[in-house]
Amino acid sequence: MELRPGNLKLRALIAAAPEAIKETIGPMEPIEYENASDEIRAVFDDIKATRGVDDVNNFWKYLANEPRMLAHVWQSLKAIMGEGALDPLTKELIYVAVSITNNCEYCMASHGAAARAKGATEAMMNELYAVVGLANMTNRLVNAYGVPVDEAFKR
Repeated sequence: MELRPGNLKLRALIAAAPEAIKETIGPMEPIEYENASDEIRAVFDDIKATRGVDDVNNFWKYLANEPRMLAHVWQSLKAIMGEGALDPLTKELIYVAVSITNNCEYCMASHGAAARAKGATEAMMNELYAVVGLANMTNRLVNAYGVPVDEAFKR
């Protein structure tokens, strides 16, 4: 099969790949607290205490299928997403921008909600969407035209 942008068969195969994987290995199931190991419960308890919530969201329940990754991602998130050189709202807005670019509906929704909870207004979110769209467009134009980096922009 020829790899051309307009190749509808190839595009259909790529679009169907996640479903084909699910059919082959079965769908991943969430790990609920009552069915979790002590190792997973410890991470869930930390998430709930840190966030002041009664239950963890779906991301953590699915990630709990690999307890090492669950613990790693939670520790990384706590270390990176809190106060730092960038304030937490800015970090959430960046997360939304990257999630839009990666087409991750779940992350767009969860980090959009987190950004709003940290003070993002609808005007800020709309402007963010415009910047992300513009950046993606101009990035693709630069790549398509093969534009070299100006000397003034290099470090």
